[in-house]
Amino acid sequence: MNQDEPPLHASSFGTAAAAYAEHRPDYARTAVRWALEASPGPRVLDLGAGTGKLTASLVDLGADVIAVEPDLAMLSELRRSLPGVRALPGSAEAIPLPDASVDAVLAGNAMHWFDMALAGPEIARVLAPGGVLAGLWNLMDDQVEWVAGLARVSGSAAVGPRDTSASWRAETADLHVPRTGAAARFGSPEQTDFPHGQRRTADSLVATIATRAGMLVMPEQEQQAALARIRAFLASAPETARGEFTLPMRTGVLHLRRL
Repeated sequence: MNQDEPPLHASSFGTAAAAYAEHRPDYARTAVRWALEASPGPRVLDLGAGTGKLTASLVDLGADVIAVEPDLAMLSELRRSLPGVRALPGSAEAIPLPDASVDAVLAGNAMHWFDMALAGPEIARVLAPGGVLAGLWNLMDDQVEWVAGLARVSGSAAVGPRDTSASWRAETADLHVPRTGAAARFGSPEQTDFPHGQRRTADSLVATIATRAGMLVMPEQEQQAALARIRAFLASAPETARGEFTLPMRTGVLHLRRL
């Protein structure tokens, strides 16, 4: 990946905001609850909130939620689906909130996009004393044989190392550490994961995979070839060839406390 690819990938989702909202999974409720256990209060910032997948879970758990999202198309989808949530344009590197205004900052499938040299001080600034930071990722459970086969067929643009239960811990363990030599703003991380699943058909799973950043920035001919391989695999696997099935997943959580 060259130095221009991360911002390109991060900015790709707005073109598929409606599909993202329709097809991306929510997060395991047990994972969201665990992420919030050590929070000193109910005020939660969903940072890089996208279309509100994590926001909705936080609302269901009774949190006082503010959502911040840089992509205006994604933000529009969030506001449409969750009109009662305060939703603001902004980024992890420039959070439009006052100092010590939230008790927890959560990021669903977003923390790997943050520039922690800038985002770390910003997140620490808006967190109240004792506040927590948690990144959540929805993972394909590639301990299941057919899911591992799907990951291989899909290729790294569709299913990368942060997307599978076998490798997400190593890929996310130090995401809170700035790459510039600046001091870390958070304590030692805890990582754990929780069982999850999503009801899919072959068509809806292909549509879900098509919303991955690597797929969205892929040249159309390559994208269509990759999606055709995935469709062929799903048509041949007994677990996925007929009607609805549950995609075995895990929700992984990286949990930190502000120093």
